[in-house]
Amino acid sequence: MDKLEQFVEDIRVVGKAENGTDGLHVIQQLRPDLVFLDVEMDDMTGFELLKRLPQIDFSTIFITSYTHYAIKAIRFNALDYLVKPLDLEELKQAVQRFREKRDKQAHQGEDVQRALINMEEPQIAEQYLTLNTQEGELRMKLGNIVRIEGERNYSFIYLGSGSRKLVSKTLGELEELLDDKSFFRCHKSHLVNYHHISDCVNKKTIVLSNEEEIPVARRKQDEFRDWYEDLKLRYPKPV
Repeated sequence: MDKLEQFVEDIRVVGKAENGTDGLHVIQQLRPDLVFLDVEMDDMTGFELLKRLPQIDFSTIFITSYTHYAIKAIRFNALDYLVKPLDLEELKQAVQRFREKRDKQAHQGEDVQRALINMEEPQIAEQYLTLNTQEGELRMKLGNIVRIEGERNYSFIYLGSGSRKLVSKTLGELEELLDDKSFFRCHKSHLVNYHHISDCVNKKTIVLSNEEEIPVARRKQDEFRDWYEDLKLRYPKPV
């Protein structure tokens, strides 16, 4: 980050901190517009730092590694991040995204505040998946997503209301985000939500709450059976 002012236009570094404790003091004293925040610090995580602040009125770009556990939470909440070692061009692009978002968003830090609340929500169905689309930010409660259908580099998200949303994410990308959120990829083209499964026909066909029938690929049938039985124990459905 030492080359930030040198290579990125119209950026002035007003403060630095070596750990989370110092970072809290620096942020509250200097009131920056943008904070580059390391996810893992010696004394606390970046999320713990944010939770300790009485107010978040700045934008945040997280600094992390591909192997860090928090990267999935960052992506699930559509927060901006850079991966170590930092690439100069990616740094410039991240700052440009900050500028564009600042111009559109009335309340700086609102996305981070929402993410912190989302991370604390114990009920999976009440958590929100946030995706950036060409039309803007799309936030959907997981309990409202019935299924997702992949089509090449795009996916259609089907909601309980009967509507569907098109997103420029592959089914594989969404599967990675949702694999621990009660979703299962039963077929190369289909990702289903356990909470919207009404019935299973010999574990070969899934009947959903909207009465759609989704096939289970032959190679996925045993895995689906084990997954479904496990979730039935954890989340019993009313008879």
